[in-house]
Amino acid sequence: MTHGSAEPSPEEAVAVALAMFARDGYEGTKLDAVARACGVSKRMLHYHFGNKAGLYQRALSLAMERVAPPERLISRNYAVPVEGMRRFVDATFHSFRDHPECVRLLLRENLDPTTDVDDSGSDAREHSVLLHLERILMQGQDAGAFRPGISADDVLALTVSLCEFQVAHTATAYTVSRIKVDDPRNVEGLRRLVIDTVLAFLTSHIPHSGYDSYLVSEPAPETIDVADIY
Repeated sequence: MTHGSAEPSPEEAVAVALAMFARDGYEGTKLDAVARACGVSKRMLHYHFGNKAGLYQRALSLAMERVAPPERLISRNYAVPVEGMRRFVDATFHSFRDHPECVRLLLRENLDPTTDVDDSGSDAREHSVLLHLERILMQGQDAGAFRPGISADDVLALTVSLCEFQVAHTATAYTVSRIKVDDPRNVEGLRRLVIDTVLAFLTSHIPHSGYDSYLVSEPAPETIDVADIY
């Protein structure tokens, strides 16, 4: 972890904590253990993150950042919507595969929440991912390549659900079907399965249901101006 005598940076400490939270859960991860693993003092962790909850929140944010497609992809425009969507799904698949500890941590938080959903927030990166999807989706729908009645949230939900299979269901896949998910042939097969499923969902000739989307999001909570309280 350390480089010579240099003390690890706060960002390095968050990465170590992320792996420990993913493995042992929030309650099972102690600040003393994180400090030892990082090679820093517990006081240093308190200085940078306040407490374990603050460190955990930073770890969740880092996990979200790492499983998102890279910035160079979501800031790019594509002349062919199908190709843009293919690259987005492919990049997401690889992000999930490259950072299984991040997927495990996010699964833990969803199944056994430690933070308040209203306090977890969302950063500009998450918004840029949705904006990128909306751009490709609208372009494809305007061109007639993608069918109507699908939102960026729908595409993201489908993509994430398919991509997390490679981390969340490895044991079950082998028990039920004797499929070794880590076998290179199956890694490639899953990649193709995820891409083809999302593209088929978007381009299939299913009659328009009349709905604007499959999923409906809640409005963002209104921020309270402190001046309004007094």
